[in-house]
Amino acid sequence: MSSVSEGRFRGSSVPLLTPPPRFATLLTDDGVPVEAVYEPCTAGFGAPDDGAAGALAATPAESTAIVVAHGFTGSADRPAVRRAARVFAQRAAVITFSFRGHGRSGGRSTVGDREVLDLAAAVAWARRLGHTRVVTVGFSMGGSVVLRHGALYTAEAVAGGAESAAGVTPVRVPEREGRIRRTGAHSDAVVSVSAPARWYYRGTAPMRRLHWVVTRPSGRIVGRYGFRTRIATEDWDPVPLSPVASVPLIARRGARRGAREAPRRAEPGAPAVLVPRRRGPRGDPRA
Repeated sequence: MSSVSEGRFRGSSVPLLTPPPRFATLLTDDGVPVEAVYEPCTAGFGAPDDGAAGALAATPAESTAIVVAHGFTGSADRPAVRRAARVFAQRAAVITFSFRGHGRSGGRSTVGDREVLDLAAAVAWARRLGHTRVVTVGFSMGGSVVLRHGALYTAEAVAGGAESAAGVTPVRVPEREGRIRRTGAHSDAVVSVSAPARWYYRGTAPMRRLHWVVTRPSGRIVGRYGFRTRIATEDWDPVPLSPVASVPLIARRGARRGAREAPRRAEPGAPAVLVPRRRGPRGDPRA
């Protein structure tokens, strides 16, 4: 039996080689272990042309890192989070992580309060890996966290000054929002998708179910065993500023309207913020 040469196989645009992910357990400023995954940018890997293979991806200092903040009951290994990470990785390096009380992270969920510390640890990890530009992208609860993180952690707070030397956040953040400063934990841009504008909103059936899961003992049992989410039993003390109240500048974008700025001035060092417009019932500030 003889074989016939079929010649050179037709090239494919599907990458044949992708950089492996890196797994880590990060420690937040309040001592909570957080699972995280780093995926380098896949642009350039497995290029069909021999000459392009040497270019591969840019070095971390030359590329952007995107830190993805999932919603309530999500985690780094949820299919929706993994799909988003694969899409983002085509253009930038991506860090996904599980908020406290979710997935394999420690602690208990505070539903948007101390999760800011989890995000700060992930952003600081991106900078330690060499990325000079970091964008945070949050969905639902994660959307409110990236907004508050953008207000609490700024480049000015890290650069120096009396406030940063004391190890606290800038003066413009109210005292009740004070956090331990983590060097390099600020973001350069913020994208918030379907985030709540204020706390304790019960105007829709899904939000009423969420409050039942968070505030009732039977609901927290459902959250733990049904959604793999461990929820803190303590009330917020003090109540953190709402996402809208803590953000110095919001650019809202609607289907029929162009992007516009809210009547609030951005202060020096504050990141750019994009909040995709979300429709809501009459009287809902998200509308």
